[in-house]
Amino acid sequence: MSDETPNPLREQIETAIEENPVLLFMKGTPDQPMCGFSARTVAILQSVGQPFAAVNVLPDPRIRQELSALSNWPTIPQLFIDGELVGGCDIVTEMYESGELQQALGLDNGAPAEAPEPATPEAPPLSIENRL
Repeated sequence: MSDETPNPLREQIETAIEENPVLLFMKGTPDQPMCGFSARTVAILQSVGQPFAAVNVLPDPRIRQELSALSNWPTIPQLFIDGELVGGCDIVTEMYESGELQQALGLDNGAPAEAPEPATPEAPPLSIENRL
């Protein structure tokens, strides 16, 4: 008899990592990142033309908790390539700039370059001060 209690959320995370060659766990979505680190990581992956799957960890705090327990990595974003944790934004940025990321992705993108900055919104959203 096993002492382990079934954990459907952890199993879903493990399955997603196994089934997606490049998977980014991030705050927000690639179209609408909700933190600068996630935005920068998305910009790097998009700049090399690498298709990737993404999981937004914000809707359910248990996703982040289970992911961190599984990967033994406390911060978000987390990039996985071929089922292996690569790291967070700083590591992805360093790897991009050295050319290691492109190599890990099986790409031949020429000479290393400075990591791209995330796209900035064209105009900030309208903000109205409530004086009631």
